[in-house]
This record gives sequence, structure tokens and C-alpha cells, in this order.
Amino acid sequence: MKLVERPLALTQGDPAGIGPDIAISAWLKRKDLGLHPFVYIGDPEALAARARLLGEEIQIRETDAQDAWKHFDQALPILPVAIGSVIAPGRPHIVAARSIISSIENAVSLTMQGITAAVVTNPIAKSVLYEAGFKFPGHTEFLADLAQRATGKDCRPVMMLAGPKLRAIPVTIHIPLADVPRRLTADAIIETCSIAYHDLRYRFNIASPRIAVAGLNPHAGEDGAMGTEDRDVIAPAIEQVRARGINAFGPLPADTMFHDDARSRYDVAVCMYHDQALIPAKALGFDDSVNVTLGLPFIRTSPDHGTAFSLAGTGIARDTSLIAALRLASRLAAHEAQQN
Repeated sequence: MKLVERPLALTQGDPAGIGPDIAISAWLKRKDLGLHPFVYIGDPEALAARARLLGEEIQIRETDAQDAWKHFDQALPILPVAIGSVIAPGRPHIVAARSIISSIENAVSLTMQGITAAVVTNPIAKSVLYEAGFKFPGHTEFLADLAQRATGKDCRPVMMLAGPKLRAIPVTIHIPLADVPRRLTADAIIETCSIAYHDLRYRFNIASPRIAVAGLNPHAGEDGAMGTEDRDVIAPAIEQVRARGINAFGPLPADTMFHDDARSRYDVAVCMYHDQALIPAKALGFDDSVNVTLGLPFIRTSPDHGTAFSLAGTGIARDTSLIAALRLASRLAAHEAQQN
């Protein structure tokens, strides 16, 4: 099957958020931007209602994923996953939880079957899903579980924020800051760096990725004067990563590794906790950075923002990060197709 005949699988996210808004906006710009075809997986009535609220006259075509590319020029193709109730913009409700989860499950299944080229996820509100019994800390962990169930193989997902000025990866993600020192192990750092190296080389086509590793403590610990984790955990882990033939270096003081000159020396920054990675990534490219999940047996990208319930249906939500996510997914899929 030609790549153009394999659309990107775009999930609806939380339908009370801005997912429907930015999906509609991206489709309206499809020709001007030359976007790869995508199929929206979600509730047709909710999408049509959002288009009316936004004052956008668009054609919506219910279809299966195989035929979505045929309709993309003339209508926004949608693979129906019904909610079964009216969802008001800005008012998340547990009734939508099953549809949100099914949208993600469908996107992963279709992509792993080779029917769609990649998964692009719109933002979800985890609190709504927790209320419905969702047991995963977030999108990333759920995607990894779906991959493991499909393949029978262990899957270690790695979250990377990729923007025009910086790629950044947190080793620990959705945990309290107080738990980071205890959860930060040499094995976690080694595995994160190894997965980053593999995916940057084989998916991003970087021949010899350079990995800058941040320290945990101020001044990277100053040889134990400001904490021992940098000396006793991070530095030995980096040595083991280098022993695998990977160009990794550090630990570096985090306060001096994100300026222009420093960033020119590496291809990705591996950071020790969530905000250490995401603050510089979003500060340097909030509107056009993309959340990419490495370590999965399929391509997954996402906007780097949340549901923005207060903006849903207002017409002022920006689509730039979703468009960047769609574009990156299509580039990664094209490179993957060339390798196969």
C-alpha cells in the first residue's frame, strides 16, 4: 500500500477540549500546507456540532480507515466512535471516557496493522478517565500497554519533546518531585539513552546522535557537595552508555545547557525529571513543539499542550502544535517506508 493511501490516525482526545477545534482547523488548511491525509477517530455528531459552533462549513464523511485518503481533499474523514451523549465545550464528563479510550485503541490497532501510517493523539484529561477507572498515569503508559498486548513484548516508552530548537527527554515523568531521587536509577538512565539513540538514528535519520545528559542537583552536584546522585548514579550510568558506543556526555549543570551555543553541541537533552525537560522545550517552542513517544513499535506524535477546556469552541485555540505533530508523523512515516 502506498504511503499516501495510509492516512495518519488522529484521535479525538477529550471532545470537551480543543481537540475537535484544532482538528477542524488543520483540515481546513490541508491544501495550503500540503498535509498528509488523516482520519479523525471520534464522534461524528460532536465534531459536526463543534464545526457549527465555530462557524465553519465543512463536509464530514464517515468512512473506514482504508478509504479515508480518497475523501480527504473534499471532506474531513471520520472513523465513528460514538459518545452516546451531548458533550458541551469546556465541560468534560465521564460519559465520554469510553469513546476517548476507544479512539486511542482504534488508532493503535490500525497503525500496527499497517492500515494507518502513524498515531497522532489529541489531548486527553486524565482526571476524567481516572473517574471511569482508567489505570494508567497518562497517554504514554497506555500506548505502551497497548503495544505490549499486541506484540507480547515488553515496551519501555520514552517521552520526547521535539521542537525546532530543542529535543528534550525526561527520564522520570509523572511523579512527584520529592520521589525523583529515589526513582532515578542507573538502569533507567541507561535505557532512556539507549532508546533515544536508537530512535534518533533509525527514525529521525541522525547518523550518530549526540546525547547531553543533565545533572539532577544544582551545578550537577559539585562532586557531592550539593547532592550525591550526580556522582554516584548519573555519572556511572553515562559511562555505561558510552561503553555501548553511544555518544553521551555529562552530567551537565542544567542551568547552562539550554542556551544557543550549548544546544549546538547535542541532538537531544536527556533530563532527570519532567519539568527539567519540558520547561526549556516549551519555552523555546511552545507553539511548534511536538510530543513524540520513542520506544514504541509504531510512530506516535501529539501536540505539546493539554485540553485547554476554557478555549474549546471559542475559535481562538491555536492549531500550530497539532499541525507540527501531523507533519512530523508524516516525515517519520515516509522515512520508515523508505527503510522497508
